[in-house]
Amino acid sequence: MKKYIRPLDIKNGHVDMSHGAGGRATSQLIRELFVAHLGNDLLAQGDDGTILPALPEGARWVMTTDGHVVSPIFFQGGDIGSLAVHGTVNDLAVMGAHPLYLSVSFILEEGLSLAVLDKVVRSMGAAARAANVQIVCGDTKVVERGKGDQIFISTSGVGVVPTGRVTPSGSRAVAGDAVLVSGYLGDHGIAIMAQRESLGFDIEVQSDSASLHTLVEAIYASGAIIHTLRDITRGGLSATLNEIAQQSHVGVRLQEAALPIRANVQAACEIMGLDALNVANEGKLLCLVRANDTEKVLAAMRAHPLGGAAAQVGTVVADEHQFVTMTTHLGGQRVVDWLSAEQLPRIC
Repeated sequence: MKKYIRPLDIKNGHVDMSHGAGGRATSQLIRELFVAHLGNDLLAQGDDGTILPALPEGARWVMTTDGHVVSPIFFQGGDIGSLAVHGTVNDLAVMGAHPLYLSVSFILEEGLSLAVLDKVVRSMGAAARAANVQIVCGDTKVVERGKGDQIFISTSGVGVVPTGRVTPSGSRAVAGDAVLVSGYLGDHGIAIMAQRESLGFDIEVQSDSASLHTLVEAIYASGAIIHTLRDITRGGLSATLNEIAQQSHVGVRLQEAALPIRANVQAACEIMGLDALNVANEGKLLCLVRANDTEKVLAAMRAHPLGGAAAQVGTVVADEHQFVTMTTHLGGQRVVDWLSAEQLPRIC
């Protein structure tokens, strides 16, 4: 006689230590919640690893990994579930790869509402389907109450660089390259900060969290020669450009007047004493291309839903000191340095 197992009470239930113990409760949580929203044929293999299809001849694998500890876990424009998918897809996309597969590991705090978990996983599944990627394996652990912050998510991603495509790299920037960004800077970090209870003001800013792989493909379809692609995340544009300057042994000259920053984001930065160039994004990319390809890439970006505010913000220059500098609105020069301390904690 088959034993009756009561279904999960997702509406009223909570995560407890049994959900991470590897027994029947773990199996039920995986089956009734995770697989319900993330299921596909590869995940259904149900083994300790997943066998992936073979690659076409000449194609190359790309793999990345990421961790997500954002607080709050729900914010204007997204949540930790969709953010985990977007961030990992974007790391693959800016390597010139077609994102295909994700793995996901959940660290859950005892007492987490199953309704909250269901909402996060549902969002993750929707983001994966929208990006046309499959979550093919995963893991769940539970920590004692007070030893986590509701939910942490770790992801790894696998993509494929098509045959014949040169992989973009931070080491391929050369003097004369145009520095392009795909849109407004700082939206994600300010959206997160604006929702934290410690702030005494309200600001209508939505996170820019999005999967950028279709924008990357639009850039390649323009026929331009792409030297470098990066998604502009922690540390903002300043950290991204300083990394590239060091990798390629070049300098970068920015024009403050060309930077696409929303007025309300700039105002929020001024109130909090932040530099918008250090604020994180989750749906913007940086692209370095030959100067004579600038207009065709900008046109391709602006024709895409995620690139309407694309702009050239600077130029790569020869500089043995590898400085990133900016011409200000007043015509002066300032160094755009690395962030020297924690500016925006828990934003991704």
